[in-house]
Amino acid sequence: MDFHCLRCGNCCRQPGDVRLEEGEIEVIAAALGLAVHAFTERYTVLRGNRQGLILRERPDGACVFLEGPPAACRIQTVKPRQCREFPARWRYTDLEEICPASRRGTSPADK
Repeated sequence: MDFHCLRCGNCCRQPGDVRLEEGEIEVIAAALGLAVHAFTERYTVLRGNRQGLILRERPDGACVFLEGPPAACRIQTVKPRQCREFPARWRYTDLEEICPASRRGTSPADK
């Protein structure tokens, strides 16, 4: 898929787990100027299956690091791999409804 993010923030507003892999917590905490313990207390929760940590969501399902408008990721330069790999490794049945950039014919000129 030829994908060019439009930075609409729609993907960051979808409920669901954003898993944190080994090493990501330390990198994000450092970028925010926080100790690892302070970061995990403030921004993470234990996954439902108890197999690691995920980023907290806001009550509306949005990622805790989504800012704006306009939509912006507070941790853009150090965001988790799961976020960096959107939409290539995501499984959404309605991806084209969620992400305008995933529709055929979208190009950087359409921004």
